[in-house]
Amino acid sequence: MSEEEKKVYMLLKAVIFHYHGLDEAEKLDLEETSQKLEATNALTWAMEFISKDYITAFDRARTYLNEIIGDYPKAQRTELINMVWQANNLKGYVTEMEATAMLKLAKDWGVEKELIALVLQ
Repeated sequence: MSEEEKKVYMLLKAVIFHYHGLDEAEKLDLEETSQKLEATNALTWAMEFISKDYITAFDRARTYLNEIIGDYPKAQRTELINMVWQANNLKGYVTEMEATAMLKLAKDWGVEKELIALVLQ
């Protein structure tokens, strides 16, 4: 995985987790993911990106991610959305705010139908 892909992965996961406020389980998940992917620098970057302005973090991340992910193959875009959905399900539920955020991204990336299919499984 390239450094850019690590940044995309960690920012996507972190910004969705922060959408309602980062809890301890999510913080631990981010740290474990960054260690597994050898992406501690990417996680640090993502957390700094978000902390610059929590209120606009999702919209700024959405713009950033859309510029990069638009060139990814559809299967990879679907995989990224699925990764975030699965990570949120680890706590046993997905909040309406998190689901809305993921649907916005899925629509931007042209994988809205794929996300809905994954959710219905």
